[in-house]
Amino acid sequence: MPVPGPRAQAIIARDARVLSPSYTRDYPLVVQSGQGATITDVDGNRFLDFCAGIAVASTGHCHPEVVAAIQHQAAQLIHMSGTDFYYENMVELAEQLCGPDRKVLFGNSGTEAVEAALKLARYTTGRDKFIAFYGAFHGRTMGALSLTARRPVQREGFGPFVPGVHHVPYAYCYRCPYGKVPENCHVDCAAAIEDQLIRTILPAKEVAAIVVEPVQGEGGYIVPPARFHQELLEIAHRHGMLLIHDEVQCGAGRTGKLWAHEHFAVEPDIFASAKGLASGMPLGAMVARSALMTWPPGAHASTFGGNPVSVAASLVTLQLLERELIANAAAMGAYMMDRMREWPARFPLVGDVRGLGLMIGVELVRCQQTKERAPQERNRLIQMCFERGLLILGAGENTIRLSPPLVITRDQADFAMTTIEQCLTEMEEGS
Repeated sequence: MPVPGPRAQAIIARDARVLSPSYTRDYPLVVQSGQGATITDVDGNRFLDFCAGIAVASTGHCHPEVVAAIQHQAAQLIHMSGTDFYYENMVELAEQLCGPDRKVLFGNSGTEAVEAALKLARYTTGRDKFIAFYGAFHGRTMGALSLTARRPVQREGFGPFVPGVHHVPYAYCYRCPYGKVPENCHVDCAAAIEDQLIRTILPAKEVAAIVVEPVQGEGGYIVPPARFHQELLEIAHRHGMLLIHDEVQCGAGRTGKLWAHEHFAVEPDIFASAKGLASGMPLGAMVARSALMTWPPGAHASTFGGNPVSVAASLVTLQLLERELIANAAAMGAYMMDRMREWPARFPLVGDVRGLGLMIGVELVRCQQTKERAPQERNRLIQMCFERGLLILGAGENTIRLSPPLVITRDQADFAMTTIEQCLTEMEEGS
């Protein structure tokens, strides 16, 4: 039936009376259930989910192996607080995440993982300042929000922020902050840290860390050149800083590798993970070099971090990722990009298509020559896709993001691409 149906409308009305208006809802989807990459709403309408619960449902909705692990663990032990006691599955997950010479601290979310990384960086270096990037989104708690530079509404009314955070341009090649194009680019965006900050206003010896997303998420699904991250690591270590990677959205297999930083041949000192790490259960992880984990008992912890049920879900998630889903993300992402690379030539509204694995951004413009942003058109495209049974969301000012569960098939990828193509054609014919 038309969306929203009568049951959905009634629930939306109830929601408006009792829930915070700070939540963002791009369209009136009221979910009843999910299976794999499919969502069913309360009126029986079925949708193909290319959001994955904001890049969270990495193994798909209600994967039977994840469900079984959750049910088994919930019947055995739901909570005992791993910050005060011991239990084996938390150790097992830490062993899988850490690899050689790493340790992990568990929390409940991405923003908690980022906060932990900031605190550890300050504690370890004895320095108090940070370098972050325009377009970044690291979370909404005060430390993470101080790094975030995505939209004014996320910061308005909440200052003053944590002092000592300085922002520089990200390597956004489609909209190069230095006016270059890839064909004649001889500028290293990372050099702005030394050229614009360290040589002018920011003493390097006061900077604890550079904090960066390997692939910028909320800023527009922006994939930088490898040399950007390699130079960031060199700059950080040249000045005694740490390099912190925020892998909350781009990690856990989404880009076709377990961690996005693997694409760039860079090993950060610390990285943060969450979202797809536990297939929808609340779990965040801050992973750092063992030599950095020198803080004493009580310095930092989280009551629910490493909850046994979330950990059980994560253990199975990692098994599924390694067994098949990382490879599927790489294969399906390549399959989609082969078709979507032609979109700028086929559709005047499409300025750029970029991505790694199943983290793909499509940037809409009103003019391909001037690259004038098309935010209203982007929002209309999202609504049109929803009405046709495809769930997508925006990123940045004028980009749609495609971040489906890593279980998608070719038929589902074809449906998504065909639906978007039909909507783009209809929009251009009606303009």
